[in-house]
Amino acid sequence: MAFIAIDLGTSFIKGAILNLDTATIRHAHREPFPAALPGLPPLYKEVAPEAVLAAVDSLLAALIPCADAEGGLEGIVMCTQMHGLVLTTTTGEPRSNLTTWQDQRVLEPHPSGRGTYFDALVARLTADQIRQLGNEVRPGPPIGLLFMLAEQGRLPSPDLYLASLPDFVISHLSKTPPGIDTSNAMAHGALNLETLDWHHEVIAALGLERLRWPEIKKHGAVVGRLVVDGRAVPCYTPIGDYQAAILGSLLRYGELSLNISTGSQVSLLRPGPKFGDYQTRPFFDGRYLSAITHIPAGRALTALVRLFSELAEAQGLALSDPWGYIGRAAAAAGPTRMQANLAFFNSSCGDRGAFTDVREEELTIGHVFRAAFQNMTDNYYACARRISPDQEWESLVFSGGLAQRFPILRDLICDRFEAPFRMCPSAEDTLLGLMALALAFTGRAATVEQAAAHLFDVYRE
Repeated sequence: MAFIAIDLGTSFIKGAILNLDTATIRHAHREPFPAALPGLPPLYKEVAPEAVLAAVDSLLAALIPCADAEGGLEGIVMCTQMHGLVLTTTTGEPRSNLTTWQDQRVLEPHPSGRGTYFDALVARLTADQIRQLGNEVRPGPPIGLLFMLAEQGRLPSPDLYLASLPDFVISHLSKTPPGIDTSNAMAHGALNLETLDWHHEVIAALGLERLRWPEIKKHGAVVGRLVVDGRAVPCYTPIGDYQAAILGSLLRYGELSLNISTGSQVSLLRPGPKFGDYQTRPFFDGRYLSAITHIPAGRALTALVRLFSELAEAQGLALSDPWGYIGRAAAAAGPTRMQANLAFFNSSCGDRGAFTDVREEELTIGHVFRAAFQNMTDNYYACARRISPDQEWESLVFSGGLAQRFPILRDLICDRFEAPFRMCPSAEDTLLGLMALALAFTGRAATVEQAAAHLFDVYRE
């Protein structure tokens, strides 16, 4: 029997068959994530939910026959880009567009004239409430959009669910009310870490108490069933892609995770919640992650590639793969005096990027990207020391596409940390994390931690 795993990512919607008996990921497929709707104001980022459903349907159509060839479809596990919101009915019919984590409309001016809507939101909260929310109060999560609508007198009907993206998808496929797990409830911006329930005081303080917040489900709960050839296939609680990637890295105590992809994060596994100048996020089996997320990485590098490609593309010359040359040139450039700051957008490292100490002889692709990689390295080290000034880690774990692609970036990071490293055992870190969940959810492993330990042994051999 096989599982279907689906990752609703920012760039692609990926799917694959998980063979739990052999611990292998097979028949990987991907569909481009639908483009944002055109014509919206600059800070808005919305996607047609019907386009997401069509891409998921396409994946399922390709993967279900593959599951049949592996002995039959046993279940479906799913993870998602975080902070998505779809207003939906009890049977999963969308009543709004999908707003994504890139939506920043909460930074528009508040009508009071005292800053932005986000500033007004923060002013409603106490320091203790911000701590209970895991230090996750920032632009992007749905609670900011909902607060903005409340301030404008445009709150949605209380009959509609505030569904995360994967819960909307499962609700639509199974025609059941959407639930939500703790990772996606955290991504909504309204989870109380001390109770692992909705933070009702915060919700009331922001004027959002009449809305329909989904029931928080335990990991491993069956939240819907997809009918395939007359058989009801269980769909298990979906999780955030951040938790899936960390789980797929098979992170253990004493290791520091560096997940480097479109965005990047530094994370440390702890046996319980610990609060400080960083984010605190729920994990599995009662464990927690101390983390700093939204560190500039692939999105910032892609912005540089767009800049350097503009003249060629204006002449009709498409660059097939600039990344290979970038990696080689950055490695060959050697140390550079140029200083980079990749915070070209709102991030945990600021919102104003820059290049300084630029000399004519270093105005090359190699030196620019070497400076960019050095800035990423410095950011990771500073964030790690914020999480643990006493340096609770002994080694590093790399995951994510950029960590896989650029040996020079790994070398710079290891030199800065003066620590050994290992790579995530699979380039498909989120899918491997979903395999660990499937092992635990079906009782093949007693806990998620034991499932990850089993996969660590399998992939080490």
